[in-house]
Amino acid sequence: MIGLEWSEALEQPGGPPATTPADARRGWVHRAPEPQVIALYRAVVAADPALPAPWWLRAVAAGELTSRREGFAVEDRVAKLLDARPGWVFVPWGVDGDSGYWEYMPSERALAEPGMPTTLAHTHRHPGWIDVIQVHAGQAPPSIRVHGLADLRANLSRLESLRPANRPDGTLGG
Repeated sequence: MIGLEWSEALEQPGGPPATTPADARRGWVHRAPEPQVIALYRAVVAADPALPAPWWLRAVAAGELTSRREGFAVEDRVAKLLDARPGWVFVPWGVDGDSGYWEYMPSERALAEPGMPTTLAHTHRHPGWIDVIQVHAGQAPPSIRVHGLADLRANLSRLESLRPANRPDGTLGG
């Protein structure tokens, strides 16, 4: 039953398509009192650690962020930076409960076949909270850790100019 309760907690009510992470914060986990959200999350993780959860919730529960609001601020600062740059598009349908991810659409031009553009997503796996996956076709390359907003701002042009990685057979494409 707890899995069903968690699924409902992550469910996004209908509405216009989100164009920023703030627009995508419609689920119970985004609006309910934070202590209730964390208590339910801890119960869910005890039952099944593999269930989906927002990156910021994992970080708050681990004591790496002080609050959900701090995670939202990270998302909003990144959104402000990327929204002002041509080519970046917010994709609101990320992993259940998350607030989406960003794609750098011009990077797809470097592919000889259909694939994925350079993608920026938030993560709980390191304290920079940002991972970038370079443009690729086929299996995704390892993510690039970005060490926070200042690092993103300083290296954004380099990240936008990433090209597909060489395949094991020596050809390009991902």
